[in-house]
Amino acid sequence: MTDTQKKTIYDIAKRAGASPSTVSAALNGTWKKRRIAQATAERIIAIAREHGYSANLQARALRTSRSGLVALLMPEYNRFFSNIAQTFSREVRARNQCPVIISTERDPEEERSTVADLTSWSIDAIFFVGSVAPDDLSRQCRAAAIPHVFVDQPCDIAPSVVTDSRTGARILTREIIASMAARGTTLGPGPRDTIYFLGGDQTLPSTKNRVAGFSEEMYAQVGRVAPDQILASTYDLDAATRSITELYTRLGGLPAGLFINSDSVFEGALRFLATLPEHELSACAFGCFDYEPFGQLLRFPVHMMRQRHKMLVQRAFALLEADSPPVIEQVQPELYRARPSAMPDLPLIEPL
Repeated sequence: MTDTQKKTIYDIAKRAGASPSTVSAALNGTWKKRRIAQATAERIIAIAREHGYSANLQARALRTSRSGLVALLMPEYNRFFSNIAQTFSREVRARNQCPVIISTERDPEEERSTVADLTSWSIDAIFFVGSVAPDDLSRQCRAAAIPHVFVDQPCDIAPSVVTDSRTGARILTREIIASMAARGTTLGPGPRDTIYFLGGDQTLPSTKNRVAGFSEEMYAQVGRVAPDQILASTYDLDAATRSITELYTRLGGLPAGLFINSDSVFEGALRFLATLPEHELSACAFGCFDYEPFGQLLRFPVHMMRQRHKMLVQRAFALLEADSPPVIEQVQPELYRARPSAMPDLPLIEPL
């Protein structure tokens, strides 16, 4: 063949010193099931890319009933979900398949109709992130014989990988309390002498578990948590701005501590917090269950709990490729502990 001719799988096999079936398994992502060494598969994929080889997905679908497409359904494009999507895309392309990423905006009907559309495209597998109705979606996939896995959302009838939100919330609450103590503030009975949980949706497992972890740590520290300390009905950014504004007005100032649930809620809260004078901000201890890199540039320190998006996606692929039975695997988040604002250093990164 000349360099202007399209390379075939047989050309790749000859260059790699492997059989065409081995090359095919490496390029279609089934090399693990064939017990082909990872180093061999990676070498074949590198050679294929070097020589511009690309599989004809339409021909593959007609020949094998596999399209080479792998889908990711997620609620929105905030920082956390965008990081998930980026890692997912990288992992799919490493298997010589094509990623399809769709936002369903936490709409259960949109999720169901999207799965129906993907079924008609002979999708190879679906990754669900933060889905509203996981069991229904799993049944829909099983009926269509589509391999699937859930990320950041447990499912009772399919494999799932989630952040250990409950433990993470306890640790983050403990850090907020420690920051209060460093300021000479202790938890007390007054409405401003405590910590408030801001944002999220308690109908979703992630928020439900974070509220549980927050409450457990508050009970462990002071033996109480009032219902009005939990302000968690939505992740909406504008709602977060309203919630922190109303809380400030009701209390006559900021509380001693704020547990902010997610980066979108954090952004909404910052709209209001940015209007406050320095002395009011320095009197409140802040924690956010999400990681925002620009947080280190704020006028006040914020402890952050970072979810390990790479590990979540990689473990999800491992469960899918192992044809795992229903299981819920938990991944520990990382604590990014902020230094006191008086110190010029960057925040201390401290994994659990």
